[in-house]
Amino acid sequence: MTYILKDVFGTIDDVVFALMLLLSASIGIWYAIVDRKKNSTQEYLMGGRTLSVFPVAMSSWHGFLSAVTLLGVPSEVYRYGTQYLTTFLTFFLIIPATAYLYVPVYYNLRITSAYEYLGLRFHRFIRTIGSGVFFMHMMMYMPIVLYAPALALAEVTGIKIWTAIFSTGLVCTFYTCIGGVKAVVWTDCLQSIIMYGVVLMVVIKGAIDLGGFDVVWQRGLASGRIEFFNFEVDPTIRHTFMTVMIGGYFTWIGNYAASQSMVQRYLTVKSLRDAQLCVWLNLPAVIILNILTGFAGLVIYAYYWQCDPIGTKLIQAPDQLFPRFVMETFGKFQGLPGLFVAGVYSGAVSTMATGMNSLAATVLEDFIKIYIGKNMSERTATRVGKILSLSFGLLTIAFTFVVHKVTSILQAAMLVHGIVGGPMLGIFTLGMFFPFVNAWGAGIGLLSGFATSMWFGIGQFLNPVYIPEDPVSYEGCPDLYYNITGINATSYSHFSHQEKNNEDISYVFRLSYLYLCVIGFCTVFVIGLLVSFITGCQRGKPVDERLITPLAVWFYKHVFNVKFVKSSDSGLTHATSLQSIKKENLCESIDTLPKESKHFQKVE
Repeated sequence: MTYILKDVFGTIDDVVFALMLLLSASIGIWYAIVDRKKNSTQEYLMGGRTLSVFPVAMSSWHGFLSAVTLLGVPSEVYRYGTQYLTTFLTFFLIIPATAYLYVPVYYNLRITSAYEYLGLRFHRFIRTIGSGVFFMHMMMYMPIVLYAPALALAEVTGIKIWTAIFSTGLVCTFYTCIGGVKAVVWTDCLQSIIMYGVVLMVVIKGAIDLGGFDVVWQRGLASGRIEFFNFEVDPTIRHTFMTVMIGGYFTWIGNYAASQSMVQRYLTVKSLRDAQLCVWLNLPAVIILNILTGFAGLVIYAYYWQCDPIGTKLIQAPDQLFPRFVMETFGKFQGLPGLFVAGVYSGAVSTMATGMNSLAATVLEDFIKIYIGKNMSERTATRVGKILSLSFGLLTIAFTFVVHKVTSILQAAMLVHGIVGGPMLGIFTLGMFFPFVNAWGAGIGLLSGFATSMWFGIGQFLNPVYIPEDPVSYEGCPDLYYNITGINATSYSHFSHQEKNNEDISYVFRLSYLYLCVIGFCTVFVIGLLVSFITGCQRGKPVDERLITPLAVWFYKHVFNVKFVKSSDSGLTHATSLQSIKKENLCESIDTLPKESKHFQKVE
């Protein structure tokens, strides 16, 4: 086996990569021209709510999962095994829960920002907190997603890291700013097709070169990397079946059901049924990508099974494994490495575009229109939305300067999702499932959950836990490695990293990072309910049933005989539209906060 130690990115690869960026920019230009006379925020931010199901579905999963999955999952499998891959089982619960419990509420309200719901259900202040937390989420997440792939690919392709960041970041900012959500959706769709094709091609070619899929599987078994059902109950073990199922469920449903990035996509289609179909189409897409990238990790290990590229310093970071493997297996096929790089960068660009567009919608609807320009015209609002998109794109590029080192893009991304996703899922769940929860409970619960998540997240960052990796070998390293790295291959056999003691780290900070989202959710849930009961649950006007998930409406009507206001009976008024469970006479009336009223179009 030949190990290529120098970059193999050639002129044709540069051309392929540049064409991908040019094509992405051209989509933005096209929609800027086509929609030049449609100066409304509904067109710019929501696509006129007339987009087709398939591209929206592709955009929703591609914009949030692709860059992290494509680089992070192969590295995860190579270093720690396949246990993380069982997270795809959680999507059999996440998808129907999102489609039938959360999406109907958002869609029937005809809102633009998901956090409008919090203002209608609780109070304007709660809406502002939710929007602010989302802003922090995306500004932490987008620089990681932009910087980490650039770092990984720059080391193995010869592309300068800041060249990669500026080129992709500026192109993304350009087409998102001028083309709006339509440009984002259709660019995501194109990029996702490229990414699927590239990953499938790499996996098949890599397995064939090694002698077939059975060789890959046998080497994975021999090294102990193939493990799907570790039923250990210790919550400090990074990945077990229980940890992945519980933590993975709360982490990903937080993204699917309580994040503007995803909710905004669902609301761009023509009907509720189309929105639910968009969610369902994510199921096969996520499962296929999970399996492909997981198997890619096994193929990479089978290729390097006798000469670990991390220990020999062939690569500088684990997330460079997949790009390095592509360069070594496809280096002689000019253009294919460039296509792979285009596929990986498309993931980063897609995530950034989704974040920019969602942030523009959130800040415009939840801050500017409420606190600054209440009587703003549609033309002015659209211009402000474009300025916001531009600003957030440039801000993301600037923030990459402070992202110095990301050792694992997968864990870093999941950590950010956990800090924010848990509390946000908790507040939306309280609002949609418990009509007696009041604004005091929601506000104090949300702040408490976010503070708790931040405490755990910062604690884990400052107290990194040692995680033992699966064994590697240097037996097959060529002599050239010794000259470059100083590692004598004959001195090593199968090598396992030296065990370290984590006992000096507090137990709570040794919990698996996947439980971070669970902790945030439970904090919001428990405190929100307790504070609502202590302060006296709202008992003003009955809640409009569109504010409660349909299943909960049916439950409260038939079990507790709760009366709800139908959307055709009255306008939807914030802070007074809360109904306690009369049968139990649980709560007294409280309505001390200022009200925010808003009337919606009747949804047939």
